[in-house]
Amino acid sequence: MNNLPIGITMGDPFGIGPEIIIKAYLKKYLKSCVVYGDKFVLSKASKLLGHDINIITINSNDIESISFDNDSLYVVNCCNEMNIKYFRPGTVSSIAGYHSYMYVETAVKDAINKKINSIVTSPLSKEALFKAGIKYPGHTEILAELTNTKKYAMLMINDLIKVMLVTIHVPIVDIPNIITIEKEIDTIRLAYKACNMMSIENPHIAVAGLNPHAGENGIIGTEEIDIIKPAIEIARNEGILLSGPLPGDTIFMMARLGKFDMVVAQYHDQGLIPIKYLGIDHGVNVTIGLPFLRTSVDHGTAFDISWKNKANDDSLVSAIKMISKFNCKI
Repeated sequence: MNNLPIGITMGDPFGIGPEIIIKAYLKKYLKSCVVYGDKFVLSKASKLLGHDINIITINSNDIESISFDNDSLYVVNCCNEMNIKYFRPGTVSSIAGYHSYMYVETAVKDAINKKINSIVTSPLSKEALFKAGIKYPGHTEILAELTNTKKYAMLMINDLIKVMLVTIHVPIVDIPNIITIEKEIDTIRLAYKACNMMSIENPHIAVAGLNPHAGENGIIGTEEIDIIKPAIEIARNEGILLSGPLPGDTIFMMARLGKFDMVVAQYHDQGLIPIKYLGIDHGVNVTIGLPFLRTSVDHGTAFDISWKNKANDDSLVSAIKMISKFNCKI
């Protein structure tokens, strides 16, 4: 399985995905990768950057016969090729939303069928997906449904901290009703699994509280007492080394200083603000719980700078490199 190529989805055709893929290719980071995208769009991105790359369209069944020795970029055919009539860089489009979904769907099928060993996703637009009638709050939920995965979590990594989320793309007002003892335990177990996949032995995992000051023993909310602490105790009895619940305003500082191997955050912004503050171009999004490994860039489609040769490919390169840091015991 390790010898199989990595699949990279192109993301929204009108965002920065095509540009950062071409930039990463020119830096020789796509030597053992196939792109799930569109030859027309990638050719446009290549010319934008002043190059004329040899782009070859293939079908999924052709992947096993690819020779990565030649200087070509291989693109897996996912749906009808984009054309100049519908090409609208920097805009939110139902056509782009549909295409970006099909890139993901095709890559998932190939990963399940062991044609590729993992998936790296470029950014898509949730608004474009909704315009196309594809109503998912994000990549993670799409991947979970396509693989019928019930227990999964978003892991965010940079060079300094690792953060896993209990809840992902949900409104703040709904979070107290969504977190449960079972959901906390599932996330802690997935955090422990992620550490094992990265060969971190006997990891020390810290769990953040939901409320300011981790609730102050029930003075500022009771979720820590009613939900988070009981979950921590159950996980400790399973042999997992845990600290918490700890205040959200100090837990990431302690992790950055090396006290913890992983932080379990209760909601999206609690966990992602520290990651992105430390450098959005170097953060990587990893989905834990799927039947294959998936990493992703830590940024969006950036329509405001798309197709202007301004996008930075560092996060995509980091997401590709991250694959090698995980073992295959999915």
